[in-house]
Amino acid sequence: MSLPIRELNDDIEAITEFALIAEDLGFTHLRIPDQVIRPQGAYAHEPLMLLAYIAAVTRRIELVPSVIVTPLRQTVLLAKQVAELDVLSGGRVRLGIGVGSSEAEYRALGQDFSTRGSRADEQMVLLKQLWTQPTVEFAGKWHQIEGLGIHPLPVRRPIPLWIGARSIPSAAIRTRIGRHADGWFVLASPDEFDDIKGEIDLIAKQAGRDPRDIGTEAGIAVVGPRQAEWKTRLQGWRRKGLTHVCLRTLGGGLNAKEHLSKLRQTAAELERLELA
Repeated sequence: MSLPIRELNDDIEAITEFALIAEDLGFTHLRIPDQVIRPQGAYAHEPLMLLAYIAAVTRRIELVPSVIVTPLRQTVLLAKQVAELDVLSGGRVRLGIGVGSSEAEYRALGQDFSTRGSRADEQMVLLKQLWTQPTVEFAGKWHQIEGLGIHPLPVRRPIPLWIGARSIPSAAIRTRIGRHADGWFVLASPDEFDDIKGEIDLIAKQAGRDPRDIGTEAGIAVVGPRQAEWKTRLQGWRRKGLTHVCLRTLGGGLNAKEHLSKLRQTAAELERLELA
């Protein structure tokens, strides 16, 4: 389930209740978006801080910030923060990452927008080393580390890295997924999916990887204009062989009580669908 923080705003009690109910109903993971600074100061909780709070009140559900714009952040500090979240949650973190599209956000954080892709490639390599090695020797274009490491290391070594991008990922992002990622968040339509996945699988094979090790996750809204289709869309993505699906109660203008009600209703409809 997508944790609807941009509609629940500062209702921390409702956010917590949503997470607890989702876990109790058997949903496998919670996704939460990231944006450090937004136009007109629109709502966006800091995902790693909020998920640390959620980690303390849940026990099983996977925690998925998606996506963290990694080139906006210091890589070593991000590695430390995410490793700590993984330790605090008992190994329940899957990290969604991306390069973002807001030049204004990059300017606000003092980072170079034009080099974000190449920095993200290097960051993925370094993050995996920092999460698996007690001390790291790394000489890259953007990072120089000599005999240093982060402790504690995460429970999951390395923490899975999933890439988020536009609906039709660019060639550079397809290459990044095939070479480095543990999975990708699918925004393409089912008709577009096969060609994109086929190219990513080929890149993975060329890099000596098994394409079956690269997960796929699509999002489906259970409210809004396409509410009546969500079960049909879910079955369609299942036929495509996706490893994960994220259901969203966002986009229907629901209040806190209605989000919780829709969550329970969705779980009941899923159960009926499984029994059919």
